[in-house]
Amino acid sequence: MTGTSVRERMRWCLAGALVLLLAACSSTVVRTPQDGAGPAASAGRSGATVVVQQGDTLYSIARRNGVSVDDMARWNGLKPPYTIYPGQRLALGQAGATRGTATAPTRTVVAPKPGEGTAPSRPPPPPTAPASSGFSWRWPAQGVLLATYVAGDNTRQGIDIGGSSGQPVAAAADGVVVYSGAGLVGYGELIIVKHNEQWLSAYGHNRKRLVAEGQSVKAGQQIAEMGRTGTDREKLHFEIRYNGKPVDPLLYLPKR
Repeated sequence: MTGTSVRERMRWCLAGALVLLLAACSSTVVRTPQDGAGPAASAGRSGATVVVQQGDTLYSIARRNGVSVDDMARWNGLKPPYTIYPGQRLALGQAGATRGTATAPTRTVVAPKPGEGTAPSRPPPPPTAPASSGFSWRWPAQGVLLATYVAGDNTRQGIDIGGSSGQPVAAAADGVVVYSGAGLVGYGELIIVKHNEQWLSAYGHNRKRLVAEGQSVKAGQQIAEMGRTGTDREKLHFEIRYNGKPVDPLLYLPKR
């Protein structure tokens, strides 16, 4: 075979490869989003709820119910890392909302007439009183208060009570143990007590757990020994949650 025929054959092979490549590319359609387009926030199923079970995550619950994690977090006021508890009730929709894209309300601004004074500003509304639990709370442990609750701070969702290793940790109110384990990152050996459909309490960083899931406990009953699992010193991390959201325990515990 001459050099000319070899070059001719290589040229035809290269041309054939280019044709195949172009054909493959032509079958791929790339769609670009239009300006302002994006997934509309869903209203979900207004009034529907689900109770968190052992081993559930916000992601698994969202997947089972065909909604997005972002919507689940928004409906329930959760922020990353989306910590949820067994026994916690989560909303599967936005309360009082219907499906569809919400539109911003139209505001009409009326300019004051000449000579009219400016209406006096109204005083800010008083702070909302905390929800009543309907039962009495007890301090879960004796010791110095190391840290207090800060609204909106994911690292300050309860209080920390300093003490010594092995010191008794008691149930803050009557209830049923819905979690006893070490599966939630950052809480160490953790116990969660469900007091009714709205109220939970959590006890973290224990050295030893003394109660099992499903066990009924009484206010003041020892449920654990204080420790330092998942933290840097002996202390109890204590939370009170109302409808799954943390509240300030100091608003409910007796003054001392």
